[in-house]
Amino acid sequence: MIKILLLIAAVFVVVALLRTYQRSIARPSSSTKDKVEDMVKCAHCGVNLPRSEAIYSGGDFYCTPEHQRIGKK
Repeated sequence: MIKILLLIAAVFVVVALLRTYQRSIARPSSSTKDKVEDMVKCAHCGVNLPRSEAIYSGGDFYCTPEHQRIGKK
């Protein structure tokens, strides 16, 4: 009788470990979920925008090609 109870307990432990493992695989990692990017200010209008979307010219950042062409205020 004790052998049967131990076998049932072992099966429950294995099933619980498998479920935990599957959940950890399905969950996206925190490094891909939260990406932090530096913000910069347009030298012409002052709008803040991500550095990857800004246009860098002459030591300043601009939000559009038109503001880059016009230059600083």
